[in-house]
Amino acid sequence: MSELLKGKRVAFLAATEGVEQIELTDPWDAVRSEHAEPSLVSLELGTIQAFNHLDRGDVFDVDDTVESASSSDYDALVLPGGVANPDLLRMNKAAVAFVRGFFDEGKPVAVICHGPWTLVEADVVSGRTLTSWPSLRTDITNAGGSWVDHNVVVCTNGPNTLVSSRKPDDLPAFSSKLIETLSD
Repeated sequence: MSELLKGKRVAFLAATEGVEQIELTDPWDAVRSEHAEPSLVSLELGTIQAFNHLDRGDVFDVDDTVESASSSDYDALVLPGGVANPDLLRMNKAAVAFVRGFFDEGKPVAVICHGPWTLVEADVVSGRTLTSWPSLRTDITNAGGSWVDHNVVVCTNGPNTLVSSRKPDDLPAFSSKLIETLSD
């Protein structure tokens, strides 16, 4: 185990329910293994309910809310998927503003599965190339982005580095590119 990311703070944004558990825990464990400090940011204090596809998973403690957190407090943002999770986030103005802040500040963002819905709402995909769960292709394209079907995509054509993946099977590549991006 190295200390590649020692001193880095990484925000993981998830709604109060509906986040795909493995898309939260795998990247979380990856950044923590490199000595970064992950922090769970949500819509409310308390806990969030994760899911394993459609079945309830574990409950996780929230560290901060989108109302009080600031992108300036973190070095990067991770947006896990799940269908309900990004749908709830994109309907919350504070969550959308929190996400937009990372792009405005040129900080890395990593997103997987249905997570790009929040990026579409934040109006940050225009001119960017990314991947996602296939059903988001039209949303990304309509928002001015280019959608590709790859296990991981790293886009530097914009104000920040954007790492994206399609689904849980892509997590090894996603987490590897997340670590690589944060170590630059």
